[in-house]
Amino acid sequence: MSQHHTDTDTFRKDARTYTIVLAVLLTLTVVTVTAAGIRFESGMVNVVIALGIATVKASLVALFFMHLLHDKPFNAIALVAGFLFLGLFLGLTYADVGTRALVRPSITRPATAGAPALPVPGSVAAER
Repeated sequence: MSQHHTDTDTFRKDARTYTIVLAVLLTLTVVTVTAAGIRFESGMVNVVIALGIATVKASLVALFFMHLLHDKPFNAIALVAGFLFLGLFLGLTYADVGTRALVRPSITRPATAGAPALPVPGSVAAER
């Protein structure tokens, strides 16, 4: 005798899957909030952790709620390519910002011990 699957069985399976994904997303949200309160070695580590968790959450949403898991493989390739390019662009941006020197405002000179900062001659502040 062949097995008979009804729409109710499919609905229960889908509901259970969505409930599990929801629980994982909520857990990752708690992990994100907890990690934001912890100061790691440098501020860059916090950003990398937050972006990693956000990437996992976005992948879960795309795979299950947008049905990419059971869709054509090309759509999954497009999703992965999008995440790779996002990572590449963010990595290049962090590499650029990380190599810049601290810039001081040009309208003031550094103050000496106890003396107030003096305006640079010819600047707007010196003319007042």
